[in-house]
Amino acid sequence: MIRKSFHTQENRGSEKLKSPIKCCRDDAWFGEAHYFWESVDDADYWGKVSKRNTGFYDVYCSNIDCSDFLDTVFNEEHYRVWLNSIEKLALKFKIELGKELSLKELNDYFKHKGLYKEVEGVVFQDISQKDEHFLVRSFQYKKRIQLAIFNEKVIKDFVFLHTDKSYSYDRYK
Repeated sequence: MIRKSFHTQENRGSEKLKSPIKCCRDDAWFGEAHYFWESVDDADYWGKVSKRNTGFYDVYCSNIDCSDFLDTVFNEEHYRVWLNSIEKLALKFKIELGKELSLKELNDYFKHKGLYKEVEGVVFQDISQKDEHFLVRSFQYKKRIQLAIFNEKVIKDFVFLHTDKSYSYDRYK
């Protein structure tokens, strides 16, 4: 299945990216991966609130081959495997090691020994608590879907879409 998706990055002036930048932060939901949004509205929101160093962000559009993805949003079997794997590992940490499993430990384990070794990426739902994402207050009826891509070969193209202004930019910071 080919899925049209959107990648948000800090604006770098007239220089546009040729390929997406991999996120390497320890607090990223699925660890080291290329992250895309299924909705351009979500990509724009992410740019406005998190890409503020230059005061502007860029959005790129790609077609992603999701044939070998773990789909935790639309495939119930995939969701149950993912959920059970997380809970099993978390309980193992708690019972055998007496500590809580961190996001980094979870992702490192799945990347090197488990679930993520068998897939090209993950489709997942980013759950927002912010009312501005929904037309009905406190009712999360709209899925904010993201893709975490481990193998960039599934990214079939990468095209600059637009630039926009970020929130709260302070050039004197």
